[in-house]
Amino acid sequence: MSIEKFSVEKVLLVHRWTNTLFSFTMTRPAHFKFTAGQFARIGLMVDGELVVRAYSVVSSPFDETLEFFSIVVPEGAFTSNLQHLKVGDELYLEKISYGYLTLARYQQPLPKDLWLLATGTGLAPFLSMLQDFETWNKYQHINLVYSVRTASELAYVERIQEIAATFGEGHSGFQFVPIITRDPNAKLHDRLPILIANGELEKAVGLTFDPATSHVMLCGNPQMVDDTKEALKQRGLTMNRRGEGNIAVENYW
Repeated sequence: MSIEKFSVEKVLLVHRWTNTLFSFTMTRPAHFKFTAGQFARIGLMVDGELVVRAYSVVSSPFDETLEFFSIVVPEGAFTSNLQHLKVGDELYLEKISYGYLTLARYQQPLPKDLWLLATGTGLAPFLSMLQDFETWNKYQHINLVYSVRTASELAYVERIQEIAATFGEGHSGFQFVPIITRDPNAKLHDRLPILIANGELEKAVGLTFDPATSHVMLCGNPQMVDDTKEALKQRGLTMNRRGEGNIAVENYW
């Protein structure tokens, strides 16, 4: 891959949520533009070779820095090195952004109910969307559903509340719904496809998946995405193609 496609940026902050989850913030060059929901391609030099991976941007499109959320993949050529990041380290950032998991893709149905369904680091693009006033202006109801295995993996919870208070000030239709799959005492602890199929997710939110009003976005574990798509289709929702339909997914995995 041509290194000329990348700019060299510096790490400004590293936050470790758990032993396997961390976020990092880096400098943002003036030329790097993106829409909330898109991803960047980030590179590391490993044994003299540039290794590149895709990461959805956590930051608002209007932030002066770029934030990303990562999981450590055991023996992974990229994250096994990335996990040791420290302030001042250099990373390579491809000069253009990618991806179609953006709200602009929805033409029909018109915006009303937004469901953001995430597992793990799939939360990242939705945090970016929630830091865009346009999202709050478009939708009457916004439901951020975040599924993790254990309570310790519920990253960004305080930040989510801060974002809702700042960007959603005066908006009464926001709900943050955590799911903890390995805690039988959690209010919701089944996998997303099960909670959709049995109606428990809708019951917890107090809103139904409606083909005429719902925009549903999925990001996270590929198996979750596939299984949840099927569960939503069983409820009458359709994949969003050429601007029409309910379900949109991220495909960079």
